[in-house]
Amino acid sequence: MKKTDLRVKRTNKMIIDAFIHLVEKSGFEQVTVQDIADEAMINRATFYAHYKDKQDLYETIFDYALTAFTSVLNPAELVKGNLIKVKHIELMMTKIYRNIQENRKFYLTIMDGSANEILRKKIADILNEQYADIFNRLKITENDIEVPMDFIIEYMTSIFIGTLHWWLTTDSQMTPEHLAKLVIKLVGNGHLTVLGIEIEK
Repeated sequence: MKKTDLRVKRTNKMIIDAFIHLVEKSGFEQVTVQDIADEAMINRATFYAHYKDKQDLYETIFDYALTAFTSVLNPAELVKGNLIKVKHIELMMTKIYRNIQENRKFYLTIMDGSANEILRKKIADILNEQYADIFNRLKITENDIEVPMDFIIEYMTSIFIGTLHWWLTTDSQMTPEHLAKLVIKLVGNGHLTVLGIEIEK
């Protein structure tokens, strides 16, 4: 790898680290490009060589965060016929939670204030894109009335975001494995079965 490439990567990491630190301390709205440049010990021109503005930086961080979800999502491994393979989902969730635990400050930053709703929408969009065919195939019903897929997606997203926010903000000592097992147990033994979804233990 060229020295120039290493320098660019190092500078980019300094910018991201500075941004996360500042947002954690002051909140996104209060942080300026000059603040980021000062914290990263670079000039504004260097910042603009990497990003258009702080919103561009913020969205780049968001995209990076979402790779933690998309990299482990494989619909084909999670459903067998009309059965939800809970063990596979538990392993998938554990991988996601481990990544989040290793980058705790990073994820706290993207869940700051209104960003929480942005994250919720992006995750819902990912689930819609990758799992639409699965939920349609399962034909989830309640009292013989088919439950809308977008309702199920929103519901599952809310559970995930809610438990994740609790885990990050309460300094819980719960391990990623334990959290994944607990979430899957509550959802699998309760909400999914109530909706008539068959579970493969």
